[in-house]
Parts: sequence; C-alpha cells; structure tokens
Amino acid sequence: MDVTADPGLCAALRADLRDADYTATSVRAAWGPIADDAIGRGLHGPALRALGERTDALAVLARVLFLGGAAAVSDVDAALPRLGARGLHTLGLASIDGERVVAAALVRPHEFVDAAGSGLWWVASDLDEGALGGALPAGHVLGVGGASMTLAGLQLPSVVGRVLDVGTGCGIQALRALRHADRVVATDVSARALQFTRLNALLAGAGDRIDVRLGSLFAPVAGEQFERVVSNPPFVITPRVAGVPEYEYRDGGMAGDDLVAAFVTQVGEVLAPGGVAQVLGNWEYRGAEDGLDRVRQWVADSPVALDAWVIEREMLDPLAYAELWVRDGGTVPGSPEYAGLIDAWLTDFAARGVTGIGFGYLVLHRPASGTPTLARYERVSQPVSASLGEHLLAALTAWGRLSRMDDAALAASTLVVAGDVTEARHHLPGVEAPSVIELRQGGGFARTIEVDPALAALVGASDGDLPVGVLIGAIADLLEVDAAALAADVVPRVRELVFTGFLAFASDVADEGFEVAYSEPR
Repeated sequence: MDVTADPGLCAALRADLRDADYTATSVRAAWGPIADDAIGRGLHGPALRALGERTDALAVLARVLFLGGAAAVSDVDAALPRLGARGLHTLGLASIDGERVVAAALVRPHEFVDAAGSGLWWVASDLDEGALGGALPAGHVLGVGGASMTLAGLQLPSVVGRVLDVGTGCGIQALRALRHADRVVATDVSARALQFTRLNALLAGAGDRIDVRLGSLFAPVAGEQFERVVSNPPFVITPRVAGVPEYEYRDGGMAGDDLVAAFVTQVGEVLAPGGVAQVLGNWEYRGAEDGLDRVRQWVADSPVALDAWVIEREMLDPLAYAELWVRDGGTVPGSPEYAGLIDAWLTDFAARGVTGIGFGYLVLHRPASGTPTLARYERVSQPVSASLGEHLLAALTAWGRLSRMDDAALAASTLVVAGDVTEARHHLPGVEAPSVIELRQGGGFARTIEVDPALAALVGASDGDLPVGVLIGAIADLLEVDAAALAADVVPRVRELVFTGFLAFASDVADEGFEVAYSEPR
C-alpha cells in the first residue's frame, strides 16, 4: 500500500494527534513499563491486554498506530475527528475492512531533547515484526531504531545552510538536521522510504524544507556540495548468496564492508570546504589486519584530503554478528531457516578471512586549507551519553584552535578545568603518596585517564587565572625538576586534555578555520 504525503491530510493528522496527547510519555503510561519493555522485544500482547476494551482516543491511537492493530471505524473517527478513518486510509496508513480499520503502517511519537531544546514528532514507518507476526519483508522501511537514535544524538549542533542525508529511510536524520539547518536533501534507493520521508516531513511541519531524491550514495547530488553530510547507511555486512534476505533498510547490496568504504572515499567531493560528514558504519578485521587500519586506508584513498576522527564502539566475532542480524530480520533461533542463515554468514566471513567486525562513528572533515591536521582512530567501549553532538562540536572546535598553536602558544594560554571532571587517588595501605591518580570525565565519552602528579597539579590549578607555562614553572619548582623538561613532557598531554574536554580555553575566541559553519547552537 503506497503512502501518500498529502499536505492537508497530514496537517489534520498532526492536529488530531496533538489534541489526543498522543505522546510517548502518555502511551507508556497507558500500558506500563513491563508492556513497554515487551514491545521493544517484538511482543505486543502485554500492551494490548493493558489497553483492554478502552475506546478513548489515546487507547485507540496506541492500538492502531503504535502497535499496528485494528479498531472500529467509529472509534477511529472519534479519535481522529479532523482526519477520520477515511483520511487515514487515503494517506496509506490503514485499510478499511468493513467496520474495522486495520493498520498498514505505524505512526509512533518520538520525543527528544537536543541542544536546541525539546521536541515531539510523529514518525511513520512500516509495520514491525510484532505487528506482522513474523519476518520483515525485504522492502521494509524501518522506524526510529537504536542506530538512528545514535546518529541523531551525534549530529553537530552548529548552524549550517544545507545538509545531505544519505540513506534517509523514514527521514529521522533529516528532521534532526533541520534543527540546525535551513534545508536538507534526503536520498534513498527505496522509493517507499522517500514516501515516508515526505509524509514525516509534513507531519513535522517541515515539508517545504526537505528535498527527497531517489538514488544510491551520492549519485542524486552529483556536482553539488553541502556544509554537512549525515548518514545511517545500510552498512550491515550480508552474504550475497541465494536464500539470504536483503533488506533495503540495512543492506547496501555490496560485499563485505565495501559500502562504508565507498562512502568514505567519495564523501569528500560533496563536502564544501570546511564541511563535516558524520556516518555510522561497520568494518571488517581480516586476518591480522586491524579494522581501524582498514578505515584509515579508506580515508587515505579519498581523492579529497580529509580530517578523520573514527571511534570504534564495539567489536563482534563473526558468529555474534551473524546472530544479531539474523534475529533482526525476524528469524528466531530454532526455526528451520535460522541455522542455514547463520551458516551462510559464517561461510561468507571465512571466504575473506574475517575475524571480527567493528562498529562505530566516523567524523570526516574537508579542511578549508586543503591540508588535514586530524587523524584520530580510537576505541571507546565504555557507556556514553546518548547525545554527544555538543561534545563532538566542542572537541572539533578546540582542535581547530589547537592545530594553529605550537607548544609555546599553548603554554601562553590560560585554561580552565571542565565542570564534569573529578579526580581519584588510589593509595597502597600505609603509603602516603598515591600509586595511581585518575582524572574522570562525567560527560562526553566518559573517559578515565591516568596522570602523574605534575599533570594532576596542573589540571587542579587550571582555574582561568594563570597561563599554562607559568603553572608548569611553579610545579617544576615544587617538584624540584627542570622547568623546560617538564614543559616538553606536559604540554603535549595538555593538548590531548583540551581536545578530549578535560580542559578548555579560558578565553572564548572565534574559531578561524576548522569548520566555517561552526557557530553557536540556535
């Protein structure tokens, strides 16, 4: 059933959903935490039992639009007084079977908080496995999932003009990008996904600010440039053999990690000088080759020179990876198909000598000068905030300043310790001096780093009063060591502490070159 993005009907639906208080908070309160947890596992029974025979607007909308169930036409007409059951059918979101309205898609509330404040959207997508009662069809258009929430939280909260969203799906990244952009071009290989994107843009009141285009990767925007590119692409590594379903929302049709490699090597050409791309991806570990080294080579292969900050969040072995994505498609362990699909994945990995698969974030920047200064490839496995955009922006802005400063200039700067930084000292029993000193970060990537007494003293004294060099001189006197030697040791580590957010410049000066679009969040 096609989805129709009719502006008048979408405006009526938006008003009806607002008046019914159809929010995530209200829906969860209607069926309780246990039922809500069950929905996350594809089980709708507990929520349906909690709603019981209720026919109030919230219950009817939750039953039909959230769970993908059915309700009487009269109840839907009452719950959606402007749109009605007939309007829901015209939009392609439900069918009418006699006196019953049967969901043809989901429309779920999505509440969020970002640097611009709080917001609420209603996001339409295809019926999930809980509503379908089985495996997903190959052309399934996914709603707001874990990966999409991750990328949404990573988006930089700086004001830009045009953003490109590659592989937009239901359009959630495009909507989040509009929080800080004037316009978004959203592309996808799925015509149905673009139907949902158009509809969701209208439901959000942003229909004229999102331009949807059909095509793969950067083909739909050849010759154009953007200040920001975001992408939650179909990066899942899938065997290209008969019998293995290829889901458009997660499979890019390429072998191994070639899709992410293609994105990295091609994105520079659509980035305006000073522009930034943010993408999620998988990369393979092959034989003795480190997965991050593969990504490093992709960056080096780009014909446009790029700064790169790549963060690997986890690494799975081939069996765990296969099980994750076989289950994601709705195939359950013990079913006749399960073992065959797992074997197909393992055979595919073995053919390339894959020993592990990494997952993480890539931040790629096209330097306005044409000369990259940032090449950072790291693993961050500890739990982190769901919203890292502000932290990433602060780190990149700090790097822009640091890259123009030699050690002498940094030593002349005045710094302050971040408000979320704490210090922990560990002592052996009966020993006065600490054996380990740690600095711990409460926000950002929640890093913990071990420091020596000199660096701990410098961080503790960084209150915005004295320059780094003066503090180092005082600490050298206290420790009775050579000041120049201490500075040579400490200043490079101070540079790292500024980038990672433990320290910040006391003076807020305008950045002059890392990314022309960086400015205060609006």
